[in-house]
Amino acid sequence: MSAHSVRTDDSAVSRADRFLFRVESAMALAGGLAILGAMLLSVANILGRKFFNWPVPGYVAIMSQIMPVMAFMGIAYCQRLGSHIRMDILVGKLRGRALWAAELAGILLMAVLTAALLYGSFDHALRALTLGDTTDDLGIPTWPVKMLVPVMFCFLLARFALHTWAYGLALREGGDDPVAVPMIEDAATQAMNEAETVSGLGDDADKGVAS
Repeated sequence: MSAHSVRTDDSAVSRADRFLFRVESAMALAGGLAILGAMLLSVANILGRKFFNWPVPGYVAIMSQIMPVMAFMGIAYCQRLGSHIRMDILVGKLRGRALWAAELAGILLMAVLTAALLYGSFDHALRALTLGDTTDDLGIPTWPVKMLVPVMFCFLLARFALHTWAYGLALREGGDDPVAVPMIEDAATQAMNEAETVSGLGDDADKGVAS
């Protein structure tokens, strides 16, 4: 799903959604820059090894530190847009309060699982800090990147909390078009929105979403 599927207005939940989305977008950008850095590092390593017999020193250690940044910086951003892989064969057939109740139940279940993952990842990062764990070759401390994981889970829980708020309002008010939550789109709508985003036309569309 693209950002076109999230309706906005002047309500408190929508303002909170837009504020959190700005933070999530910045984190997703950082994750994208990490992917770019990993790609450039890989190219340098390959070319250096092939033409100069001189690979990038500590390449494996550096990549091991970049990978969590690539993997976790965008999880809350993707949740806001509904971009995570999901099975909606059944949910996609629901409408109105039945749909919002199903979505709310799914959000609460994911929040419980995320809280468990947050606890485990924080304990793992704290153990790395306590033991002074470092990479084998360059001696890079591993706790900062390990601590990034529970921090990102905290932002994901914040997004779940906001979605719980929004779905709760949708349950109370009914209707088919609530604000601050990603709407299920069919394949044709997704393709159209993705084409608009790539072409730049989606920027104008986003300005008109609030209605």
